[in-house]
Amino acid sequence: MIAPDSFGGTLTSIEAAEAIAAGWGSVRPGDDLASVPMADGGEGTVEVVATRGGQLRHVEVAHPRGRPIRAAWLLRPDGSALVESAAACGLSLVRAGERNPMRTTTYGVGQLLEDVRRAGVPRVVVGLGGSATVDGGAGAALALGVRLTRADGSSVKIGGGKLLTVHHVEPTWLDPAWDAIQVRSWSDVTSLLKDAATTYGPQKGATPEMVAALQQGLLHWADVVERDLAGSWRHLPGSGAAGGLGFGLAAVLGATIVPGAAAVAEVMGLPAEVARADLVVTGEGRLDATSRQGKVAGHVAALGADAGVAVCAVVGSVADDVTGFVDVEDAARGGDPAGEVAAAAARLARRAARVT
Repeated sequence: MIAPDSFGGTLTSIEAAEAIAAGWGSVRPGDDLASVPMADGGEGTVEVVATRGGQLRHVEVAHPRGRPIRAAWLLRPDGSALVESAAACGLSLVRAGERNPMRTTTYGVGQLLEDVRRAGVPRVVVGLGGSATVDGGAGAALALGVRLTRADGSSVKIGGGKLLTVHHVEPTWLDPAWDAIQVRSWSDVTSLLKDAATTYGPQKGATPEMVAALQQGLLHWADVVERDLAGSWRHLPGSGAAGGLGFGLAAVLGATIVPGAAAVAEVMGLPAEVARADLVVTGEGRLDATSRQGKVAGHVAALGADAGVAVCAVVGSVADDVTGFVDVEDAARGGDPAGEVAAAAARLARRAARVT
């Protein structure tokens, strides 16, 4: 059973599954291989779930740095919608030299959600993960019609670096139709809002000085939002996902937050597939301690443990403190990601007899 996540912007989970199957099959051609490409709410979630049917709807939204881009959301066969936040604020959308979470915004995610509302969809899922942002969902809130003002009454500009200037939050132009729409977030991590800057800011381009400023801004943002909207959301598991977008959507739209990998696994029928397998191979760009905190590889390992099935992994890199896998193989870092993952899977296959 082959069930990988995407590989950090180099391979989609579908491409990774094909590469693992090719490498494995080259060594063990008699094995019966089945694939369920996976996602956890982050980049690639719409592509994976779309393999189970549905219609893509395209709309122009704001890029994380504000310029217009085309993004898509999925109208599923059951009439619900799936929005992938990374399609509008994903790290892979921003060139290395432009990565600056003091300036990036989730505004485009709010625009995607507004397109869903206008389509009359009664239920919407928002995949959280892989963002270039640390704005606490402030940009999305603005796009949804929430008014953010400074102490002098002027409007607050977008970007994580502006959170400290927010003095008042008011859902002035938030459409009342949202009251009747069920919103759920699929989170790729269980982190809290307070962790959004310190844990994930550096990988989004934040310097230590930026991390400190963003951390201060997020805590201030939470104080203002929870005061003005009369609630408490900063301690919800997953509130720190996508740079705090989990917090913002919970506060503004009443979104519930659930583990993304588990939710996608249910949609894809993965638990039953794992239970009938002799061996499972998962994979992701980096396997480390965070993989056990809501990521695909960690969830697949848990499914394998529940079913009594051994789980292996093909990864781009691996930390020393990883547990839960009977074998792990690193893929080389070069110019042919698919070939390198296939070669790693082949090496794993040669050792398969001792782990099954």
